[in-house]
Formats: sequence, C-alpha cells, structure tokens
Amino acid sequence: MQLSKRRILYIEDHEDTRELITLVLQQKDFEVVTGSTVANGVALAEDGQFDLYLLDSWLPDGSGLDLCRKIRIFDQTTPILFYSAAAYEADRELALQSGAQAYLVKPTQTTELCSLVTSLIENFQSELNIVTTNSTSCHSHWPQLSEE
Repeated sequence: MQLSKRRILYIEDHEDTRELITLVLQQKDFEVVTGSTVANGVALAEDGQFDLYLLDSWLPDGSGLDLCRKIRIFDQTTPILFYSAAAYEADRELALQSGAQAYLVKPTQTTELCSLVTSLIENFQSELNIVTTNSTSCHSHWPQLSEE
C-alpha cells in the first residue's frame, strides 16, 4: 500500500521563487499546490486538505498575515510556515501571533526549508495521532451507565 503524498499549499507571488521551491519540495516527494494571492490562497485552502501551508509575507492583494488569519478561521490546526524576505524580528513575531508555527527568512538553504517543512508536518501528525488515540481510549474507559 502506497502512502499518499504530504500536501503543501504554497502561496508566493514571485513566479521564479514559487517554481523553484515547488520543484525542490516535489523532489522531496511532497505534493505542492500553488497560488499567488490572498484570495487564491483562501479559496484553495478551503477546497483542499493540506498537511502544511507555506506562505510569503507580501502578496499583491494583501499580506501573508491576512491570509494566515483567514486560514485560521476555518483551520486552526494545520501548521503554517512563513517563508519570507521580511527579516525583522517584528515580522516573525507578527506571523506567530497570527497563527503560524514557524518563520523562515529567505533566501536560505533549501535543505533547511525541507527539514523544517518535514519536521512541522511530522510533529503535527504525531499530535493528531496522540489526540485520536487518547480520545478513543478515554471513551473506552468511561463506565457504562445502566438505566434504572
């Protein structure tokens, strides 16, 4: 049985960067869906199921922060990673306050990006397994109430 590829939604308005990072992630066996605007990102995120959102900070119709907040309205758990040239600590803090789990300043080594993407997805999936296992086991330990 072949496991399904881990899916990433990558929103980046710079075409060359989007194509390069998509190619790198695909070589690491990720399925990458791309977009270039906040509106496009929201539509794709609502219609698809993703293992990670990879966002740029500056988009033509708003900011990555706007997109992050909009995603968090309907998806509070999937990891969000900002991959941005905005290099100030304040940029990172705002992204984390908006609901992101991590922030990586570009340019960076693609190996570092791939490692962080993999780590975020694996940690998220581990947490899901713990929650699922715990909720299943909790319910099985509840005493059965008899109707008298």
